[in-house]
Amino acid sequence: MSSYKAEDRRIVTVQRIKEMAERGEKIAMLTAYDYSMAKLIDAAAVDIILVGDSAANVMAGYPTTLPITLNEMIYHASSVVRGVKRALVVVDLPFGTYQGNSKEALCSAIRIMKETSAHAVKLEGGKQVAESVARILSAGIPVMGHLGLTPQSINKFGTYVVRATEEDEAKTLLQDAHILEDAGCFAIVLEKVPALLAKRMAEELTIPVIGIGAGKYVDGQVLVCHDMLGINEEFSPRFLRRYLSLGQEIKNAVLSYVSDVKTCDFPNEKEQY
Repeated sequence: MSSYKAEDRRIVTVQRIKEMAERGEKIAMLTAYDYSMAKLIDAAAVDIILVGDSAANVMAGYPTTLPITLNEMIYHASSVVRGVKRALVVVDLPFGTYQGNSKEALCSAIRIMKETSAHAVKLEGGKQVAESVARILSAGIPVMGHLGLTPQSINKFGTYVVRATEEDEAKTLLQDAHILEDAGCFAIVLEKVPALLAKRMAEELTIPVIGIGAGKYVDGQVLVCHDMLGINEEFSPRFLRRYLSLGQEIKNAVLSYVSDVKTCDFPNEKEQY
């Protein structure tokens, strides 16, 4: 059990996220996709809840994030927002709703904000999405960037290995980070890159860098809740720390329930009317 005790119950805003990074307070971010999980995570004082397109994997069973639709993201985000009182809720723009068309990007972002009451959107990419970032921001919608391993580009990369291990790609990554900052992103998620490169990015930028598989020198961390809780038991990258083995706990509970039903132990006299 950590010794950290969260006492600040103020609502988290984009401005507060920036202030946290400025004073050296680490930012804690987790995903959520439904009301019940979001309510629990929010009550535990997570700063940012990401309604990630990883819902395609952990909620729908797809092998990649590509199939999830804007309507499905809106459904998940709406459910999450209803369970949140404190955290900043950020919603992923899914594949095909912003790439190559800044007008469509704006329309997608507006739909998310109007139909979910979320607080910000997130999109993947650097220079190639700068126009979309600027257009979304023109409507007053905060934008979080995402660099490094970008799962929506899996067919381009062909693998989920660590990104930017070579000098040329590392240089491009840093350039993209500055482009996103200049475009107006309030923070950047940096996925699966060498820790020292992530450290350099965090030092160079004035906006927070939140890592996933990017080492300890960044401004915050994000994990998929199903991974860190041990619900998703098949996924075990080096950067993942499991805080529970909830998958096994759930299976044990269901086994007990099935046994009690089969043996007529449930319901007992006290559990009926």
